[in-house]
Amino acid sequence: QLQLVESGGGLVQPGGSLRLSCAASGFTSDYYTIGWFRQAPGKEREGVSCISSRGGRINSADSVMGRFTTSRDNAKNTVYLQLTSLKPEDTAVYYCAARRIFSATCDFQIARYNYWGQGTQVTVSS
Repeated sequence: QLQLVESGGGLVQPGGSLRLSCAASGFTSDYYTIGWFRQAPGKEREGVSCISSRGGRINSADSVMGRFTTSRDNAKNTVYLQLTSLKPEDTAVYYCAARRIFSATCDFQIARYNYWGQGTQVTVSS
C-alpha cells in the first residue's frame, strides 16, 4: 500500500526554522515527483515546493523562495522541506504528495498528484 507520512511540524517563533519530513512506503519515491503543499484555515491549498523525479530539480513558490528548501534522500525514501525565516503567514497544515512521473520538471497542479499524506501542522507565533 502506497503511503506518505509527514512529520516535523510544530510551534515556532517568527524567524525560526523547522524541517519537515515526508517518508514514503510501499513505493520507491525516486520515481515520483514529490510536492509540498499547505493549507491555512479558510484558504485554498497551495503549492509550496516540489522536487522532480529526474534530476531532482526544485520548483518553489514565490512566497517561500529563498526561505524554504526541498531535498530528497532516496536511500531513506524520504523527502524533506527545510523551513527558515518563518513568518506568521506560513502557519498552515503542510502536506506532501506524490505523482508517478519520471520527469525533470515539477509543478503545483494538485489534481496531478495521486497520493497524499495526512498533513503536519506548522504554527508560527510569538
